[in-house]
Amino acid sequence: MTRVTSIVLIPSYNTGPILYQSVAAARAQWPEVWVVVDGSTDGTAEGLRQLAENDAGLRLMVLPTNSGKGAAVLYGLSAAAAEGVSHVLTMDADGQHPAELIPAFMQAAAEHPDCMILGRPVFDASAPLLRVRGRRVSNWWANLETLWMGIGDSLFGFRVYPVAPLLDIMRRQRWMRRFDFDPEAVVRLAWRGVRPINLDAPVRYLSKDEGGSSHFDYWRDNVLLTWMHTRLVLGFVARLPWLLRMRMARP
Repeated sequence: MTRVTSIVLIPSYNTGPILYQSVAAARAQWPEVWVVVDGSTDGTAEGLRQLAENDAGLRLMVLPTNSGKGAAVLYGLSAAAAEGVSHVLTMDADGQHPAELIPAFMQAAAEHPDCMILGRPVFDASAPLLRVRGRRVSNWWANLETLWMGIGDSLFGFRVYPVAPLLDIMRRQRWMRRFDFDPEAVVRLAWRGVRPINLDAPVRYLSKDEGGSSHFDYWRDNVLLTWMHTRLVLGFVARLPWLLRMRMARP
């Protein structure tokens, strides 16, 4: 059994003041919260630096230029692995993810250390209909690419990863550095035999008046996802005999 040592990892790029609320909410639920500021120009790095000076449980890492969510997570994973951390819960900085569920997700990871604990989003009326319906396409492809091994949602970034296999996957190839990180991570981990466990998690889309922000670009990011799934389908075909054996071996 893997000895579970876990941190919360929050990548952030120009999220604005809502980042402070997200960090405070995470710190209220977990003793170790690390934030990777991915080349932000909104002043939040300076604000977090002041907070970290008075909070031993908050660690700040600042990247000089914006490199993408996956690159920020990779930076945090590398630092975590160097300190013997076994599991990382990733959480978005924009206030959408339910910090109050951090203990439950960490407990699931402790009980199933060789699995990935995936948030399955429960949307309310604040969710843009286009985003809710559009993610079904990516979810269908991710399940095909893994022979329906049980990925509840491929895009929702509130999840617990085992550090060692994800870090090895990311270091072996140059993708998964931007918006494609979340779906490609779960597919490639499933290919490695890391079983998904899905837990429901409410999602809240904040309005601009509430401090909400989004860097999602419909055309750019959907092109990125299309290219990602093209690559993954090719990898799926190459792995199909092994995936069939693994799938048939599971109850």
